[in-house]
Amino acid sequence: MTISIVTATYNSALTVADTLTSVNRQSYKSIEHIIVDGASGDNTLEIVDRFPHVAKVISEKDHGIYDAMNRGVGLASGEVVAILNSDDVYIDEQVVAKVMSAFEDPSIDAAYGDLQYVRSDDLNTVTRTWRSGGFSIRKFYYGWMPPHPSFFVRRRVYEQVGRFNCTLKSSADYEFMLRVLVKYRLKPRYIPQVLVKMRTGGMSNASLQHRLRANREDREAWRLNDLDPYFFTIPLKPLRKVFQFMIK
Repeated sequence: MTISIVTATYNSALTVADTLTSVNRQSYKSIEHIIVDGASGDNTLEIVDRFPHVAKVISEKDHGIYDAMNRGVGLASGEVVAILNSDDVYIDEQVVAKVMSAFEDPSIDAAYGDLQYVRSDDLNTVTRTWRSGGFSIRKFYYGWMPPHPSFFVRRRVYEQVGRFNCTLKSSADYEFMLRVLVKYRLKPRYIPQVLVKMRTGGMSNASLQHRLRANREDREAWRLNDLDPYFFTIPLKPLRKVFQFMIK
């Protein structure tokens, strides 16, 4: 069984080598690594060329990161699809093997784990840890979501529910997981360990303005799926992150 890992890049020369290395060193070898580059102006593609494990590379103008992810999903041929950002890394060489073990159960549609935030200049300095915990639909109504970089799905899921909604600029990953797990009620499995290290400075958390936009988009994610959140669902979502700082 093959897994396709999609990495969207744009002027990612400072970090993409770490991402590529983390994929290249996986013990599970049936990996199709797809790079979707947004016509970078730095030496991102030169770095990518140094990694012969990369199966497919396209470089062209796109309409943002979620559009790039959608293009990558369209190129994927593996039974399972993962999204790994160009400044994120798998925590060790066993991550993909453990994830693919979960998909040996044919009833499983998705798998997810935990995530560590690390300093942008030091992958070994953990600033907070996102412990997902087991899944229930009820949790989404209390502001819960799994970390998207640790969210793996069968390719058939994209065929069934669609790809990322590019009208959302920072919450398309949230909307996609809400669609998969709540609207369509597909079956996930929780892998209770950290799978991904993510550098701090994400798009939805970069400033108060971005956070307010993310809140608006989170509400829109529910509306797009004809779902009604509780009045406290959206405010609880960022507040849950406070507890992540208590876990290192």
